[in-house]
Amino acid sequence: MQRPLPIPPKPGQESVWDYPRPPRLEPVSKHLKIFFNGVIIAESRKSYRVLETSHPPVYYIPPEDIKMEYLKPSSQGSFCEWKGKAGYYAIVVGDRQAVNAAWYYSHPTPDFAPIKDYVAFYPALMDACYVDGEKVTPQPGNFYGGWITSDIVGPFKGESGSWGW
Repeated sequence: MQRPLPIPPKPGQESVWDYPRPPRLEPVSKHLKIFFNGVIIAESRKSYRVLETSHPPVYYIPPEDIKMEYLKPSSQGSFCEWKGKAGYYAIVVGDRQAVNAAWYYSHPTPDFAPIKDYVAFYPALMDACYVDGEKVTPQPGNFYGGWITSDIVGPFKGESGSWGW
């Protein structure tokens, strides 16, 4: 399938089509906040984001900025050609749970060593995720965990017809 036409970014915006492949890891000091079942389960200003062509950023939060008592290890696993083998967590707060709603790399590849044990959350499975006070739109599709904000333009991998990108 042919690559789609990127949406031209306006001043202050980034195009996911300018992101690299293989992906790049970069520190981010934006204020991230994640809610589930009425509880703030994560809040950080010292995270990382992974930028990959056609994908909105995926944010990785340090464990010390997460209420880890709400994360329960899962038997789910996956493999990323860039980052290595991922483990998963269920999020359990009160009477609600989201299965395999977050993932981490306990032994990431050398290029991604800074995110060892940091946790990424699927925004579609949370009540709300915020970047500097702006509510995130989840990346389309049920496989991807990117966070879309007004400063990111696509089109995005995961949208209908994007399988071959």
